[in-house]
Amino acid sequence: MTASTTQHAAGALPEHDFDIAICGAGPAGMALAALLVRRGTRPERICLIDAKTLEQASHDPRVLALSAGSRQILEQIGAWPFPATDIRQIHVSRRGQFGRAMIRCEEHNVPALGYVTRYGDVVSALGAVCARLGIATLRPARVTGAEELPQEVRLCIEEGAARRTLRAAIAVQAEGGLFNEQAERTLSRDYGQTAIIAQVRSSAPIAHRAYERFTGEGPLALLPQDDEYSLVWCLRPENAQAVLALDDAAFLQRLQQTFGQRLGRFTSASRRLGFPLGLNAQSSATARTVAIGNAAQTLHPVAGQGLNLGLRDVAVLARLLAQGATPAMLGQFLAQRRADRGVTVRLTDTMARIFANDSPLQPLLGASLAAIDLAAPARGILAELMMYGRR
Repeated sequence: MTASTTQHAAGALPEHDFDIAICGAGPAGMALAALLVRRGTRPERICLIDAKTLEQASHDPRVLALSAGSRQILEQIGAWPFPATDIRQIHVSRRGQFGRAMIRCEEHNVPALGYVTRYGDVVSALGAVCARLGIATLRPARVTGAEELPQEVRLCIEEGAARRTLRAAIAVQAEGGLFNEQAERTLSRDYGQTAIIAQVRSSAPIAHRAYERFTGEGPLALLPQDDEYSLVWCLRPENAQAVLALDDAAFLQRLQQTFGQRLGRFTSASRRLGFPLGLNAQSSATARTVAIGNAAQTLHPVAGQGLNLGLRDVAVLARLLAQGATPAMLGQFLAQRRADRGVTVRLTDTMARIFANDSPLQPLLGASLAAIDLAAPARGILAELMMYGRR
């Protein structure tokens, strides 16, 4: 281990013997480490491991949607505020059909329903907190293998040309899927969609209002971010490739035809990227390993719940592991997270499959949205699920 390949949060790291090793220092991994310390775990008993330096991660331009509940978790850690745009209204509609729903933050006594921010800003804020708390961090370092024994987990670590073994009582997979690769997937699905990601501007933006518009191919979301919008546009793969190949003018025209005139005329677009969409969820724990966040479940972006579900995993796991880094706590974690994970996975899966294609139930969507808009209790239930999950 050398100073050039390892970031030491405070003093020299011990060779082995951490209580909790967290593989993946993205938002979920760093939030877990920081919240564990806030709950009384000694920082030197925690180790964060990530293949990227914090500087590399801080330049990641991906856009994230944070719920009001996620903000509360980040406030507990001391990572809030950081640059973010409030979502105060969410407008939900179906292309070509009557009916829409509008969810407003004032109805739920919160300053915002959610927040739009950049991945880099989130990890920068969390990285600063972890450094202040003195949490041991290995960056850049790769976990190349894991061996679970009755009393510990042994992780094989590569730091440049150096290799070592790290022993921990509990190992948490917070990114990727190194642990439990053979675990039974409770739900796996290819949606046959590609998400096109871009930043766009319009001639008549409406401040703090997000849009979720369902089309015959998939949802189209526009999230307010500063003076522009973050676009997530889901299409069939062959159509997505054709759209990605369009020049700016043709792309904006196609987007205008799909979204309509609610924001006036779309005037500019950034470089576009495409990502295939699928669902993978699994029961992810053994006696001494557990997966959280995207390592446990990857969701369709239709409801923007991926990171928010992961941070709710973090809140529960931190509370339990702070009581003891033991197999019993991992069992309690799975039991306590089952309901929220199940509801959120089923909700996003249902929306992706029924409301995002030409299924026979499509004609009911407009009427359903109109009914939700007229019924305050229905709006309240939907908003609570989006902000806080199943409680």
